[in-house]
Amino acid sequence: MLVKTYGGAVNGIDARIITVETDVANGINFFIVGLPDSAVKESQQRVESALRSNHFKWPGKKITINMAPADIRKEGTSYDLPLAIAILAGSELMNHTIIHEYLIMGELSLDGGVHRIKGALSMAIEAQKFGFKGFILPQENAREAAVVNNLDVYGVESLREVIDFFNGKADLEKTIVDTRKEFFKNIHNCSFDFEDVKGQENVKRALEIAASGGHNIIMIGPPGSGKTMLAKRIASILPPLTLTEALETTKIHSVAGKLSTSVSLMTERPYQSPHHTISDVALVGGGTYPQPGEISLAHNGVLFLDELPEFKRTVLEVMRQPLEDRKINISRAKFSVDYPASFMLISSMNPCPCGYYNHPEKDCVCGPGVVQKYLNRISGPLLDRIDIHIEVVPVPFEELSKQTRAESSLSIRERVMHARDVQQNRFVENEEIHCNAQMETRTIRKYCALDEAGTLLLKQAMEKLGLSARAYDRIIKVSRTIADLEKSENIQAQHIAEAIQYRSLDRESWAG
Repeated sequence: MLVKTYGGAVNGIDARIITVETDVANGINFFIVGLPDSAVKESQQRVESALRSNHFKWPGKKITINMAPADIRKEGTSYDLPLAIAILAGSELMNHTIIHEYLIMGELSLDGGVHRIKGALSMAIEAQKFGFKGFILPQENAREAAVVNNLDVYGVESLREVIDFFNGKADLEKTIVDTRKEFFKNIHNCSFDFEDVKGQENVKRALEIAASGGHNIIMIGPPGSGKTMLAKRIASILPPLTLTEALETTKIHSVAGKLSTSVSLMTERPYQSPHHTISDVALVGGGTYPQPGEISLAHNGVLFLDELPEFKRTVLEVMRQPLEDRKINISRAKFSVDYPASFMLISSMNPCPCGYYNHPEKDCVCGPGVVQKYLNRISGPLLDRIDIHIEVVPVPFEELSKQTRAESSLSIRERVMHARDVQQNRFVENEEIHCNAQMETRTIRKYCALDEAGTLLLKQAMEKLGLSARAYDRIIKVSRTIADLEKSENIQAQHIAEAIQYRSLDRESWAG
């Protein structure tokens, strides 16, 4: 008997519907075709044991399974459940009249338990698009799939529950999530707050400007000056995720298997902080079975690279193209996938190997030329994509001992959101530009006209401070953001003056 069940395969962050065609006829062999990987081929042993544990005998017949479309590689163990249901229905050991109305996915244990899968949200979106009545999947994935409207989602813990449901012996409990209520309930939750930070007012100001314009930023300072602590709080002043951004971010983390079982929808902007020993594939994504990398997991959020010069040169260089295009394309001989990568880069570094170059109290012990050599570990093209350079100095005891609380992240966020609203209105006709950091040369000429005083000041700075040519556009972009924060329609000389202060590493005399 020929029976069809339906599952899903993840490609990038989207899913494709997979038809599991199962033919049970006279014979004794078991065949599974349609480009399955080793994990799918091994499903026979898991399915056979799961059926036996639930008092079903493995059919003593010839079983042929085709997973269509056959040109898409089927990976992982999540096809166990639809294969088991198809074999039972094809052997006429259970009712098959309504099987075609449901998308079914789940990994089986040997006793018939159903374990979690990756990419449940993407599959649920595709199931709703193709008009399936419901989606049967592991209980651990039910909440993330239930955010999709007009689709009945049933979380199950065992194979027996699914069999009894299709036989009409028991009902499955529908998982219901109020997507908008879930989203707005936690939208303003922040794990860290700027009110806990003593001193560092100039760095807070730089981070506020960076958040307002979407600018990448690098903090240079000695150990213990607070660089990591400040970076952890940057997400708390970024504008809250929109519902569209939240769904897209949740899809990426679902595909990567990083979503907590208690979370149905991500409401906080992601914050990724990989160790400096990370490989280039782990950072940008890919591998034998492509997975999103750290830059995609940071999509719509923050990627923090601590001790930037300690990262391998090849790792840093692969970020250059994603920083410009805000997506990463993984190309192989037989396939190509795209992952979104629109993130804000926050990085930090010591000024030298010993960490105390330019320290107000401690002496640097590095030899001549060592500081410049250390800085040269970061290539010019990568540094060119970082708009703001800010020096972080240790906080004196008088500041640390103050009992007064600093300005809260919520207050700073309000100013950031106003600046972002101004930019959204400015770039409403250009769908590819959402903030000042994304402006190109033509857009800069259109929206960043300088008056005579501003032009003169910028010229003097370029000449006297030895600023590089690449600093020119960056200074104008940052000054445009400062003007937006000040609610100024035009860029003025004081905005240019402040932006110039944020180009420390471009000064020819910085490293001595």
